[in-house]
Amino acid sequence: MTPAEQSAAAAKICALAPVVPVLIVENTADAKPLASALVAGGLPALEVTLRTPAALDVIRAMAEVEGGVVGAGTLLTPADVKAAKAAGAKFGVSPGATQALIDACAEYELPLLPGAATASEVMFLLEQGFTVQKFFPAEYAGGVPLLSAWSSPLPQVKFCPTGGVSPSNAVKYLSLPNVICVGGSWVAPKSAVASGNWAEITRLAADARLIAGV
Repeated sequence: MTPAEQSAAAAKICALAPVVPVLIVENTADAKPLASALVAGGLPALEVTLRTPAALDVIRAMAEVEGGVVGAGTLLTPADVKAAKAAGAKFGVSPGATQALIDACAEYELPLLPGAATASEVMFLLEQGFTVQKFFPAEYAGGVPLLSAWSSPLPQVKFCPTGGVSPSNAVKYLSLPNVICVGGSWVAPKSAVASGNWAEITRLAADARLIAGV
């Protein structure tokens, strides 16, 4: 799978909904009900970050939820890519990008949403064939003004801003011509997950679609 093919596949996943939940899940038992709640609220693309010991088992469990498309976030190494693919991830997300990571995603045929925070990084990834990229950490790297400025010299690239995105600023990002979706954790607050308040998470997911005007 070439970078261009990876990017095309990532674009289709990003287009499923305006918000991609970014999930840090500690308990595998929460995986299926959490995924089901988010999908019921209209957010089918789910990014499970590889930041907990349970992450790969969470991906395995979420991969069984009908209507969901689960991916692995915080990919850092080729070993992460191999493990994520084996667990059932349908796409991968990285905070930045290295040639080794890009090559691993090609080898294991895992669509990649690679991270970029500067024009040079965006250009490097575009040169590789990635026309859809993660803008991270969005609010701290320049936010809406920077993405707006990039839209003129780099119109070929669409972004998924992540990092500091919230209900208060998501619509500003989504209104930009070069934003395909946003990533955020607010749709699955730790308190709701810990208490098993899946109805609240479904409500937050549905509200996220409304924020985006969908």
